[in-house]
Amino acid sequence: MFRTRTQLLLLALAASLLLAAPASANYRVGLSEQSAQLFSQPAWRSLKLKRVRYVVAWDWYKGFQLGETDAFMRAARARKQDVLVMFSAKRGCYINGKYRRAKACRAPSTKAFRSSFTKFHKRYPWAKSFAPWNEANHVSQPTSKSPKRAAQYYTTLRKACKGCTVLAADVLDQSNVRSWLRRFLRASHGKGRIWGLHNYKDVNRFQVKGITSVLRTVPGQVWLTETGGIVTFKPSFKTSQTRAAKATKYLFKLADRYDTRRRGLRSKITRVYVYRWFGEPRGARFDAGLVNPDGTPRKSYAEFKKGVKKHKK
Repeated sequence: MFRTRTQLLLLALAASLLLAAPASANYRVGLSEQSAQLFSQPAWRSLKLKRVRYVVAWDWYKGFQLGETDAFMRAARARKQDVLVMFSAKRGCYINGKYRRAKACRAPSTKAFRSSFTKFHKRYPWAKSFAPWNEANHVSQPTSKSPKRAAQYYTTLRKACKGCTVLAADVLDQSNVRSWLRRFLRASHGKGRIWGLHNYKDVNRFQVKGITSVLRTVPGQVWLTETGGIVTFKPSFKTSQTRAAKATKYLFKLADRYDTRRRGLRSKITRVYVYRWFGEPRGARFDAGLVNPDGTPRKSYAEFKKGVKKHKK
């Protein structure tokens, strides 16, 4: 028994040293949210954040999507936010864990993608930060089996938006992430220098495997474009605000550790976008909100606020 306790203490000490925070962090913090109501929240305003991330379907200009996009983008501009805009699959194409094979759900041609982006940039010319495709390696996207097509969107976006900050690929930290990124690098001829990563697995399982795998693979900068403590994710994570708060705290320690280049790595973390502000109603399958649906704070909000105060906004 004594030996077991000693071993556990040594492991805990090693982990704390591994993720010890530097004197000052070099990355900037933002929030990922889909609701324009965010900008009227007193608690959000008190944080004085300057960056948000917003995901839109690639055919955002059709039907009711246009009204939603207008509401968010105009509210963000009124609050002087730097909006990182990401394009995604057509709505209704990913159902019950499967991506539909319908013609309407196929990946758009580069011509159609460029046309959609041109409409977007004409309507919101002040937006300067973009990612061609959200979670491009996940089954919910038509690019999951085609890194080459994702690379074509990246090339198209770079040409269409001179002077903009354009992420090469935005990926989820699942098992295929490294092989998918290598194929993307070959298709793009290694031109990418900023990359997006959703690293829920590392943050909520208190590990470093996913982030280090990506940092070894891609050159330049990695932005954690969607991350944070999970309150509920059925069936893997039962509802727990306490666990979500601990994961949020760990997130900042993880980012602190890798915000500078380290031996054996090709890139570093330069931005962190926590997802999301508003939580879901009881019974939801996935919930990572910092506050309840009515805006009252959760335990993870307190940890997020501490992290924001200690790091660059």
